[in-house]
Amino acid sequence: QVHLVESGGGLVQAGGSLRLSCAASGNMLSINTMGWYRQAPGKQRESVATITSSGSTNYADLVKGRFTISRDNAKNTVYLQMNSLKPEDTAVYYCNAKIRLPLRPYYDYWGQGTQVTVSS
Repeated sequence: QVHLVESGGGLVQAGGSLRLSCAASGNMLSINTMGWYRQAPGKQRESVATITSSGSTNYADLVKGRFTISRDNAKNTVYLQMNSLKPEDTAVYYCNAKIRLPLRPYYDYWGQGTQVTVSS
């Protein structure tokens, strides 16, 4: 069984910063791509940033230059540093990881979500 536990959300004023963390645990063989997604009220979930096991990153246009994704493979943890936050960044942020368990193919796992609220 796999668990993704997120932390670091909260309330911040526009222009401020937050750092999200997501740690994966369980009987895992390997973790491929990890990433962050977000869902605002009334909107579909969207990709924010992803990072491969070798460190290649991809960002949504809306967050380029403001957000930085990183990971610590030894700790099975992915981070999202969010700077210059805007009210439109307000959403529930979800961690995602493509994880392979013994005798299983890679599968998408999701965290429980952490609320990020940016006040104007």
